[in-house]
Amino acid sequence: MSYIRNAWYMAAWEEEIVGEALLERRLLDKPWIVLRKQDGDYAMLGNLCPHRFAPLSQGRRQGDTIACPYHGLEFNTAGACTHNPFADLIPPHAHVAAPPVVARHRAVWFWAGDPAAADPALIPDFSAIEVDQPMVHGHMLFPANYELITDNLLDLSHTEYVHADSFQMGGKFLAGEHAAEEDASGAIWSKWTFRNTPRPVWLCAVPDDARMDEWLDMRWHAPASMLLEVGFTLAGAPRDQAPMPAFVNPHILTPETAGTTHYFYTRQPGDEAAAMTRQVFEQEDLPMLAAIQREVGDKDFWALKPVILNVDAAAIRARRRLMQMRRAEMGEA
Repeated sequence: MSYIRNAWYMAAWEEEIVGEALLERRLLDKPWIVLRKQDGDYAMLGNLCPHRFAPLSQGRRQGDTIACPYHGLEFNTAGACTHNPFADLIPPHAHVAAPPVVARHRAVWFWAGDPAAADPALIPDFSAIEVDQPMVHGHMLFPANYELITDNLLDLSHTEYVHADSFQMGGKFLAGEHAAEEDASGAIWSKWTFRNTPRPVWLCAVPDDARMDEWLDMRWHAPASMLLEVGFTLAGAPRDQAPMPAFVNPHILTPETAGTTHYFYTRQPGDEAAAMTRQVFEQEDLPMLAAIQREVGDKDFWALKPVILNVDAAAIRARRRLMQMRRAEMGEA
């Protein structure tokens, strides 16, 4: 698969990297290890020793040096071989990949392309999730291509059907207003507005008979970093007069392979929130996306001649943006 290279991808939540442990993870069809260095920063290295391709994740770490478990070649966090136990000579090609890595928004990000172009300012803004209250930083592997999952997230109208049991929208999307927009940062937005709706039963900050305006705004940055904001205000009132803060959740995708995707998210702590997350992701979204992946396989999306609905506007814009980025990286017009 042709991945976008000159972009930031999420490798892990910071809390997934415990002490001096080496986190083993396949990203963009290649095996990697992610580690916290002695100075507190992070590094990411190709997981295969260039000698006989043994996994460095099974090796011995001493400080910021990792020794291959097979023949003892040692590598630093820049990917260079620093010691050959069998000779003073270090073979000139004895190195492993070590992409630029930045910790931001409680996550570890890596740049998959030209290191000279790795500008941390290009990491999407997820500062909204850096909250003081306890939060579970979740990760799961989805058996579907990341663009299929992006389609799913940029078209939340599927909630009426796929999530009929969990969210019980009761036809709100069928009567809602949808807009697809782009902003100066390069983000693509999928925005839903529901007007004059009954108060959700769990929204205790307003009277029982109150009528509400609701919004769901999903922001997308290439290749697949999304942030969802869900908010409520009294019918006709502006958003800045909402009786409670909006709910904000990241939906960040990094391809594992062409047909599997790392899905990073947050949720509230507790058994109830955990059960809801399992229902929404594992029992509702995952079976649908896995079934679509099985049927689509490695076929070209556009060659299948998909029917396009008005609610697909943001997802189609995102797919076209990725096509443009791939062509630019390949030097095509």
